[in-house]
Amino acid sequence: MKEHTMDTIRRSTLSQQVIEQVIYMITSGQLKPGDKLPSEMSLMEQLDVSRPVLREALGSLETLEIINRRPRSGTFVNDKVGSSPFKAMLALSINNVPAVIEARMTLELGLVTIAAEKISDDQLEKLKETIDKIQENPNSDYGKLDKEFHRLIAQSANNPVVEGMIDSLLITHEKTDSLITYREPTITIEHHVAIYEALKNRDPYESFNQMYNHLRYVRKKILGD
Repeated sequence: MKEHTMDTIRRSTLSQQVIEQVIYMITSGQLKPGDKLPSEMSLMEQLDVSRPVLREALGSLETLEIINRRPRSGTFVNDKVGSSPFKAMLALSINNVPAVIEARMTLELGLVTIAAEKISDDQLEKLKETIDKIQENPNSDYGKLDKEFHRLIAQSANNPVVEGMIDSLLITHEKTDSLITYREPTITIEHHVAIYEALKNRDPYESFNQMYNHLRYVRKKILGD
C-alpha cells in the first residue's frame, strides 16, 4: 500500500511537471494557438516520461481546454487559449487542492453578490429546478445538478469581463467534486435552498453569507480542517 501511494505521488508529480512544461512552451511562444503538438513518442523522449504520465498530463490539459485531441489528427493547442489566461494559471496549480478550492471560493463569492442584483425570474426558476431534481432523487449522483446550480448563478451575474472566468470556475467545481467521497444530500439541499432564497430576495449580503457557508462546508469535507 505504501509503495502504491509513493508511485501515485511520483506519477502525479511528473504529470504536473509535464503540464508546466507544455504551458511554458505555449507562453514562451514555442507553441502557438492552433499548433499541433509533437507525437506522443516525441514528447515522451523530449520530456523523459512514460506514456501513462504523459497521457495523464495531456488529459488534464484537455479538461482545462488548453489543448484538444482530435481522433486520427493529433493533439493541438486550443485556438482560444490566449483569451483564457486564467485557465493556464489553473493548469499550473490544478493539483494544489487548497489553492483550487480558494480560487473557487474567490470567484463564486464575488459572482453570487452580483447575481443577487441581476438574476432574472427565469434564472431563479431554473435554479429552483436543480434543487427540486436533487430532492426527487437524493440518493443519485447529483454532481451534474450541483454543477448546473453554480453555473446558473455565475452566468446570471451577466458580466462580459468575468465571463471568461466561468469555465475556469466550473473546472474548479469538477476538481473539487471529484474529491468528494460521499454525498450528503440533505445538507446540499439545505445550503442550495438558503442560497436560492437569498438570491430570490435580491439580498447580496445574505447571498454572500450563504454561499460562504456552503463553500466552507465543501472545503472542510475535502481537506478535513
